[in-house]
Amino acid sequence: MSTFDTAILNGTAVISGLGPVKADIGLRDGRIAAIADRIDAASADEVVDARGQLVLPGAVDAHFHIGIYRPIAEDARSETRSALVGGTTSLISYFRTGSHYLNKTGPYAEVFPEVLAAVEGNAYTDYGFHIAIMTTAQLDEIDWLVQAGVGSFKYYMFYKGLNLSSSSTAAADYTMSDVYDLGHLYRYMQRVRAAADRYGSAGRISLSLHCEQAEILRTTIEEAQQLGLEGLEAYHRGRPPFQERLAIAEATLLADVTGCPVNLLHLSSAEALAGAQKARVDYPALDIVLETTLHHLALTFDHAGGIESGKVNPPIRTADDVEALWRGVIDGSINQVVSDHACCLVEHKQGGTWEAMPGFGGSSLIYPVLLSEGYHRRGVPLERIVDLAATAPARNFGLAPQKGAILVGADADLVVLDPDLEAEVTTDRLLSAQDHTPFAGVSLRGWPTRTIRAGRVVFADGDVVGEADGRFLKRPIGVHAAAGVTA
Repeated sequence: MSTFDTAILNGTAVISGLGPVKADIGLRDGRIAAIADRIDAASADEVVDARGQLVLPGAVDAHFHIGIYRPIAEDARSETRSALVGGTTSLISYFRTGSHYLNKTGPYAEVFPEVLAAVEGNAYTDYGFHIAIMTTAQLDEIDWLVQAGVGSFKYYMFYKGLNLSSSSTAAADYTMSDVYDLGHLYRYMQRVRAAADRYGSAGRISLSLHCEQAEILRTTIEEAQQLGLEGLEAYHRGRPPFQERLAIAEATLLADVTGCPVNLLHLSSAEALAGAQKARVDYPALDIVLETTLHHLALTFDHAGGIESGKVNPPIRTADDVEALWRGVIDGSINQVVSDHACCLVEHKQGGTWEAMPGFGGSSLIYPVLLSEGYHRRGVPLERIVDLAATAPARNFGLAPQKGAILVGADADLVVLDPDLEAEVTTDRLLSAQDHTPFAGVSLRGWPTRTIRAGRVVFADGDVVGEADGRFLKRPIGVHAAAGVTA
């Protein structure tokens, strides 16, 4: 009988605290069983030769949207498949009641099991959920949701009082809420803080915030429309960076008053980053995680394919904003990089600048963008890239040490990546159902050649192999007794 099910030999492993080291890795029963200078090939049933390549922990894409524009089961199957291309082995998807997703409201005790049933058997990655509390009644379900495996929550600041389209669809109709204002956010933060006090010793409980300021958006969008502006630059001007900073100031003050741990999502601009950094200075005791996305690190409004591909909230911005965010990555201000993946077809993007649906996919590019734009172009160390894509998101959202690091006892979720493999982004390469990408034609250097989840090769040489048998991840894992994981 072999010692290992699989051995990854001759590669350079990127290990937290050590950085890149020559090491062989033995996998058994879906976990990392050994990290050694040398493992005999004869001791494993299967051998992956990683000579000349990097071995990284599977990315934990902590900002994903399963089923926002398409049926949940169908979207889960195609988009988790796509995620493997970029080295994502675990993802955490946002879900809320209201328009899109299931297009209904009600208690999560009824709705959440329906979501889980739709995804089960259709995911190629492991997966968890962040849940948005949209109604007063749902506030009473936060404790139940933690027990059901949800360790993080969400509030969309720009839904507050904002008319979302030229058809005057009111936010109240869109969210199907009874009340969705700062008062709701204040009560919401109180409840999340209580849950953090109750369960936090077993893993972080937090509230994620989409920080855009609704009343300012109403005004600035009207101004851009009155000027007849169209396109991604117009969209950037209609949702200007200063309103992002204002929303951060509102939210973090309330978070400090309530003591609620918060995540500031998809920072898109130099002003947003400055506002988040100021909040850390103003509230030094407050637990604040800063996040940005691949597209805000790699694209500008004049190089993102137009509204048909590049419309997203908050908008893609300027080259100066891109460089400011990279400075935040390099100096450690930004804690994690995510995709904000939302499969949005060309048919959803019709109607012009203000009517097209926002969002696009990107999880299949997590490691390629970070290697190409970070490691090769800006000299970001490999250990820092691993922390941004895997280790920190796992820690921030209650999956460590099971996920996010090359560690004996952790899940055998690994990526074998050729740091010098250069290829142009195409929709065919990304294996998504999405029929466009704002990254089309961009040449990236550093692509996975193998993605391994639960000890098995699930992506090899450009294609997915195996079945959609990803597991639901109950978070924080300390609450849900993840046996066999060593710290």
